[in-house]
Amino acid sequence: MSDQPRRPRSSGKPYRRPKKDPVRILAFEALRAVDERDAYANLVLPPLLRKAREREGPENFDARDAALATELVYGTLRRQGTYDAVLANCVDRPLGEVDPPVLDALSLGAHQLLGTRIPTHAAVSATVELARVVLGDGRAKFVNAVLRKVAQHDLDGWLERVAPPYDDDPEEHLAVVHSHPRWVVSALWDSLGGGRAGIEELLSADNERPEVTLVARPGRSTAGELLDEDAAVPGRWSPYAVRLTEGGEPGAVAAVRDGRAGVQDEGSQLVAIALAGAPLDGPDRRWLDGCAGPGGKAALLGALAAERGALLVASEKQTHRAGLVARALDGNPGPYQVIAADGTRPAWRPGSFDRVLVDVPCTGLGALRRRPEARWRRRPDDLEGFAPLQRGLLRTALESVRVGGVVGYATCSPHLAETRAVVADVLKQHPDTDLVDARPLLPGVPDLGEGPDVQLWPHLHGTDAMYLALIRRTG
Repeated sequence: MSDQPRRPRSSGKPYRRPKKDPVRILAFEALRAVDERDAYANLVLPPLLRKAREREGPENFDARDAALATELVYGTLRRQGTYDAVLANCVDRPLGEVDPPVLDALSLGAHQLLGTRIPTHAAVSATVELARVVLGDGRAKFVNAVLRKVAQHDLDGWLERVAPPYDDDPEEHLAVVHSHPRWVVSALWDSLGGGRAGIEELLSADNERPEVTLVARPGRSTAGELLDEDAAVPGRWSPYAVRLTEGGEPGAVAAVRDGRAGVQDEGSQLVAIALAGAPLDGPDRRWLDGCAGPGGKAALLGALAAERGALLVASEKQTHRAGLVARALDGNPGPYQVIAADGTRPAWRPGSFDRVLVDVPCTGLGALRRRPEARWRRRPDDLEGFAPLQRGLLRTALESVRVGGVVGYATCSPHLAETRAVVADVLKQHPDTDLVDARPLLPGVPDLGEGPDVQLWPHLHGTDAMYLALIRRTG
């Protein structure tokens, strides 16, 4: 009998190393960062794409690869709720018991099967191959078995199976079909008002990829200069806005690299424009941005202030964000000052300013197109955490503006608890104020409601769901 160690019995198939797919590996890494570190995809993706180009070379990782990786990440995050409902019907255990990396791979495969035009065989095989690379053979077999079940129906077929009928439970139906948490559906519906058509249009718009919008900072660049870029078209409402319709790379635009222009949603531009255009009684020399980080609105406000010879003071509580504000304002054509200060404990005397903007911290439910992971990260309890800060910042803003001056209260959320409820509560304590009708200050913008405040919407205006109330201090 031989004393040589027995070799493992061959399965008859030669061993094959799993093939590495840089696009899907990158997408998986981004999803893991969002899951593990509460990272934001818009912050994680650019360095991952840059590293992939450097590692693979431009011939093996080109613009089409970058576009596919971006679609896989954002599409998977946007449709996570829908895909979870589908996967729950294809897995023999609660999804909470599936290892998070495995669930990320399954979600990535589900998106390729149900949300893209990738052929079924290619979607399954590519995801299984990814699983072999990042998870190992054993879990790759599990991924293969589950995705073959997912592939038995298209998206519409699955929605008929996993979403309750609208007539039985409207909010849960919309939550599953449009991939939003139920509480978010309810809150948006309350804010929007109306029937089924409007809320479906809004939820659908939240799941669309937003265009890249640039802002030309007055005195430093013009919309005409930005329109010379490829696939650039004018903004819809802001005279300073230019849209890159084919997902252009902002960093390739010279004016953006130089800081003379920036990336800024048109809704945010409109907030600054409306505050700058509000009629005043008396002088117009000192403006304040009380929540200036990371600096987009401050840069536009500073440029608009400079056109009138006014000084902008940009205040930001967090030191590192104050640094971002300083960078955004660097080169502003007029006087400005950046300070690190708590907006609820002002470093200035009461009544020091003619115009004050407070774009307050919030749940961010108005920017779900850009930050799709936020919808799954936020909880109803978060509203209670933001409420005291939002009210405190508005109170301080009203104390900081002089009699006859104007305060703009803005937030990137349409939730009534963060918009009208805050304004109403604070104004009860400040009877020496009047609401200014903001609608005439946004000429040409339709569907602004009954006023005097303004709520913008993705499905109506193509912007983030920015809210703005303008308040004049009368005594």
